[in-house]
Amino acid sequence: MSLHGSPKGSPKGSPKGSPRATGQAGISLIRTFEGFSPVPYVCPAGYPTVGYGHVVQDGERFETPLSPEDGETLLRGDLPRYEGAVCRLIEVQLADPCFDALVSFTFNLGEGALAASTLRRLVNAGRLGDAGPQFDRWVFAGARKLPGLVRRRAAERALWERGVA
Repeated sequence: MSLHGSPKGSPKGSPKGSPRATGQAGISLIRTFEGFSPVPYVCPAGYPTVGYGHVVQDGERFETPLSPEDGETLLRGDLPRYEGAVCRLIEVQLADPCFDALVSFTFNLGEGALAASTLRRLVNAGRLGDAGPQFDRWVFAGARKLPGLVRRRAAERALWERGVA
């Protein structure tokens, strides 16, 4: 259920050159909340989506159902974009759980949402403890509060707070 719109990292890199890679906790969170679809569908934000939240790009065709392995490959190929966005937009060192929570948030909502958020401003001001409740504000698609987004933001916040503790 991707809603795509459109600290700094540790030395461990991601396969496609992002300065920092999402850990297993973040990848599991994304997989869980995106769910897997072997065939394209239109997500709540109106984007054609397949696999684990992969937004179908111009020229991409998915005429046969994806295997979960193919979905995983697409997910791993998409992550560097969001990892890079977090690394560019966040100016303080983050523990791995905090980084993973922000990558999940950005994967779901897009780079623009993170860039314009109070969440980002609080993090960059070093107010990491105050940033956690900001996840709870991002539970609407259009004017509707979505239960799936409430659960996802709660999981991201819990992961964030594990890194702050």
